[in-house]
Amino acid sequence: MSQFLEYLALPAVILVATASLFLLVIQEWRWSILTLAVQFLGVFLLVALSWPVLLAVVKLIAGWMAAAILSMSITSPRPPQATTLIEAPTRQAPPPRPPFWVPGSLYRVSVAVMVGLVVLSLAARIVDFIPGILLEVVLGAFFLIGNGILQLSFTSRPLSVFVGLLTLLAGFEVLYAAIETSALVAGLLAVVNLGLALVGAYLNLTQPGEAEL
Repeated sequence: MSQFLEYLALPAVILVATASLFLLVIQEWRWSILTLAVQFLGVFLLVALSWPVLLAVVKLIAGWMAAAILSMSITSPRPPQATTLIEAPTRQAPPPRPPFWVPGSLYRVSVAVMVGLVVLSLAARIVDFIPGILLEVVLGAFFLIGNGILQLSFTSRPLSVFVGLLTLLAGFEVLYAAIETSALVAGLLAVVNLGLALVGAYLNLTQPGEAEL
């Protein structure tokens, strides 16, 4: 099984790099949640290179649950805004649907490419610094960390912010999994992921109009 996972190491790196880049440039929430779920699949494959598969599945389930929580918070109906007795409630026209791509997507992609080039140039040195770690694990972890930081830098929308936090945390989890194997740590990281998703869900519910994005 471990030999089979090693064959999937490079596809997993390509998967997380592509998914994290895609999350940088889209703002349609359905595609963001779907891409986040696909990204966690790649994270699972990278973690499974260092942890037993049953332990790595915890990361996959926690990630998909976090994505489901964020999705349900967007589709849940918002509480109606309070109106005074003098002002009669009026039906407002729905806001225009935003474009699929984020404005300035080309700039974001170019910055992400530069971050990727830095990761590629430093990955071999990091492998030499941490004995026993695979090159694919280092590449996948730092692609996630770099694009997660970019996601947090480019946006202030609650959904995008927490997607960026989950991406950043996933990168650290992939890196940590190659150094330490612990069921307790796996459970703690799963709780942290779900906690971030719950906070993001609360903020999504308090932001009017987020469901149309």
